[in-house]
Amino acid sequence: MCITPASIDAKDKIDLTEKEKLIFDCLLQVVQHFNLPTQIRVAGGWVRDKLLGEECHDIDIAVDDMSGVQFCEKVNEYLQSIGKKTHDIGVSLRNPDQSKHLETAVVKLFDVSVDVVNLRSEDYSENSRIPTMRFGTAEEDAYRRDLTINSLFYNINTSSVEDLTGRGIADLKSGKIVTPLPPKQTFLDDPLRVLRAIRFGARFGFVLDEELKVAAANIDVKAALEVKISRERIGKEINLMISGKQPVRAMTHILELQLFWAVFSLPPEMKTPTWEGCGRLCVTYMDSAWRIFHLVGCSSFNGDQQRLCLYAALLLPFRSAAYRDKKDRMVPVVHYIILDSLKLKFSDAKTVVSLHVAAEKFVSLIPLIMSKDDLQFPEADWKRETIDVPIASKIRILAGWVLREIKEFWRAALVISLLLYGNDVGSSNEETELKERGELFKRVENAILEKGLDKVWELKPVVDGRGIMHVLQLNSGGPVVREWQDKVVEWQLAHPSGSTTECTEWMRQTLSKRTRTE
Repeated sequence: MCITPASIDAKDKIDLTEKEKLIFDCLLQVVQHFNLPTQIRVAGGWVRDKLLGEECHDIDIAVDDMSGVQFCEKVNEYLQSIGKKTHDIGVSLRNPDQSKHLETAVVKLFDVSVDVVNLRSEDYSENSRIPTMRFGTAEEDAYRRDLTINSLFYNINTSSVEDLTGRGIADLKSGKIVTPLPPKQTFLDDPLRVLRAIRFGARFGFVLDEELKVAAANIDVKAALEVKISRERIGKEINLMISGKQPVRAMTHILELQLFWAVFSLPPEMKTPTWEGCGRLCVTYMDSAWRIFHLVGCSSFNGDQQRLCLYAALLLPFRSAAYRDKKDRMVPVVHYIILDSLKLKFSDAKTVVSLHVAAEKFVSLIPLIMSKDDLQFPEADWKRETIDVPIASKIRILAGWVLREIKEFWRAALVISLLLYGNDVGSSNEETELKERGELFKRVENAILEKGLDKVWELKPVVDGRGIMHVLQLNSGGPVVREWQDKVVEWQLAHPSGSTTECTEWMRQTLSKRTRTE
């Protein structure tokens, strides 16, 4: 991916909302009331986003001559003196063993939670990304930050933007991702900054600085990322990228900077070199899924459906791969990557694996759904024998089962199936084929809706377990009842207007035929 710098429409000054004016005026009144020499600054992301014309509700305040807790206590003391309501001060101890006096305090002003810290400087040890912190100057605080675009301050005392690295505003306007200090040492100190640089570059469509890219791809930086950074922190950054505006651009950066396997690490039992060339295919699948989203309309998917569909596309080459864990169980590799490499939720891993399974079933269903002819029915492929009904009803049964298994993620599974259906993605005729896949999505979606299968997972059996036991003349439940519960659902899928009486009569007839056969 080759991206050239573009001129960004960044503002020269910050326009405050009415709520922000109230908050900042209150903070200034605290300083004036106690005759303090304190300089109050808003730090980081809020300044960046306001200059880009975006709203930001995370206000991080930095003060220069006391701790965050001490300043918040002054705020409450001032509010009490003028008869206004005070709030409890929340305290977040970051790395308490190394910086007990440098905690983050949180105070609520005008229904907005405001974080308050003191300006700080950092010293890093060789084996940890967690620095020893000390009180610092505004310039030291600016230079310790991950990127120049995140190092800007808004000085509330002077109502002005401060660019103490001398290039934050220029990089913001030219759309460049640059570190305030030499990038290799910056990344070795805290390798998580590599992923943050990629995330912000993708989010804003900014270009990664060439020296930054060389440092990010450095073997020592990659090793530090694997050793120094917890998998939870890596997973959090990746999740933000996948949920962001440009997930494909972010994954492309990770791939091109040779960080793919450091991030999406495989089980120790699997040899990474065997899968080395698989990274590009992963990103290609994800790119195709992302483009299909935009062809069919992103509004068809909520945030979680889109996020997990993109994970399923990214990890599609691993859909059939499994490894033997320490308890001698065969576990899907996709499960390992999501749970162990990224430390995401168990439900995320379960859903992505289910998307792969449902997608494979959709692949065999698509020609049946779209054909007007009676094609050969693939029951053997599904490892499921359905009740004896006409082909059209069997199709409705199998489509219904897929939707009942994957529920509201069925459209996401359909997207994944289209990556496997027909020609391989990324072919020479890519644009035409992607358009055809988008059109096929719409046709299959409409066919499913016309069959009345949307929300079929909410379908309740017209004959419950007790009713089945009565028909079968059983005294207790068990596997036989569960088997017939599935058959009842299949009968309903084949006879969407059928009644309880009709279903019960069908059960009796089927049971009678089976008895005579036996």
